[in-house]
Amino acid sequence: MRLLTALAILAPLALALEKPLDIQHTHTVECTRKTQRGDTISVHYRGTLASDGSEFDASYNRGQPLSFVVGQGQVIKGWDEGLLDMCPGDKRTLTIQPEWAYGDRGVGPIPGGSVLVFETELVGIQGVKKDEL
Repeated sequence: MRLLTALAILAPLALALEKPLDIQHTHTVECTRKTQRGDTISVHYRGTLASDGSEFDASYNRGQPLSFVVGQGQVIKGWDEGLLDMCPGDKRTLTIQPEWAYGDRGVGPIPGGSVLVFETELVGIQGVKKDEL
């Protein structure tokens, strides 16, 4: 009986670990126009390694958000998918498995096969005015 209970508790956790992307909404804002594929967006972020929590990059340290076109492969797949349907001011924590990040190859301070955690904040969508609530 204890084994069945343990399996019932651990099964959802095992499934969560198999997902290439986990999105945690940490601050949500209402708006009339959310991010879509093809939008040029500006994002502040802090990237850490899930293995030890060490920071490998952060736009906050440079004082300038990163701008890119969503869904064009300019960034890792975890970002192209994880930053969709956001409002300016929204914050999310993205936990990205290697297959949606850098895979088995190492990139700079990121070892191959790393699970990455990004704290993200959507600063703006180019050409879209921020809603005044």
